Amino acid sequence: MKNYKTIIGAVIGDVIGMPYEFNNTKDYNFEMFLPSATFTDDTVLTIAIADCILHDKDFAKTVWEYGNKYPHRGYGGNFSRWLKSHNPQPYNSYGNGSAMRVSPVGFAYDDIDTVMQVAEQTAIISHNHPEGIKGAQATATAILLARQGNSKEKIKKFIETTFNYKLDFTIDAIRPFYRFDVTCQGSVPVAIVAFLDSKNFEDAIRLAISVGGDSDTIGAITGAIASAFYKEIPQEIIDFTLSKLPAEFIEILDEFEEKYG
Repeated sequence: MKNYKTIIGAVIGDVIGMPYEFNNTKDYNFEMFLPSATFTDDTVLTIAIADCILHDKDFAKTVWEYGNKYPHRGYGGNFSRWLKSHNPQPYNSYGNGSAMRVSPVGFAYDDIDTVMQVAEQTAIISHNHPEGIKGAQATATAILLARQGNSKEKIKKFIETTFNYKLDFTIDAIRPFYRFDVTCQGSVPVAIVAFLDSKNFEDAIRLAISVGGDSDTIGAITGAIASAFYKEIPQEIIDFTLSKLPAEFIEILDEFEEKYG
């Protein structure tokens, strides 16, 4: 039994959110442990970034390799074309793919400047639009500030002033009318607020997924920040998630936890 508390948060949000991505729920008390749950592109690419950081690999090459090794995991249309290219180039995307894969950066580095810089490096391989970069940087710095023990108020203020994201709403208030939105600007602030509104890790995941929209990615972003902040995840949630992953992903998770946990 391992006390996972780093990037497992992103993987949990992805796996538990996956059945609800195209079958949205607005019910906070949704069933967490559905047999149909599995990992998607969010987990594949999070593990890829973790592998890069652990073993000093090239971001673009490694993400491309992982994406091609694990096809049909819900990649967006443009990213799928990126994976099919033999010389993949950035395509000015501001989709939330940059934010969903960035969590290892927030756990691996200890100062804001480095986190901002490396988050940008992970984004620009595909998502080189300013909003795509911003989404990755906001997610990674929220994780850094959370794991360093800053208050939610301080995290909120930093994200609002640095990235110009408006976080002056609650999940309960937007839930009735929030709709599917795969842009960074339309989903990253929502994911951050799901964390800010939460009381513990499970509460954060329930808020993130019950808002609807791009459930697995919102879950992944919220889950990563929540694991950094609360440092405690119910064992049954960890066990369920690990049961859905290939052995090589668990190896990277273990190695990353060992080094940065």
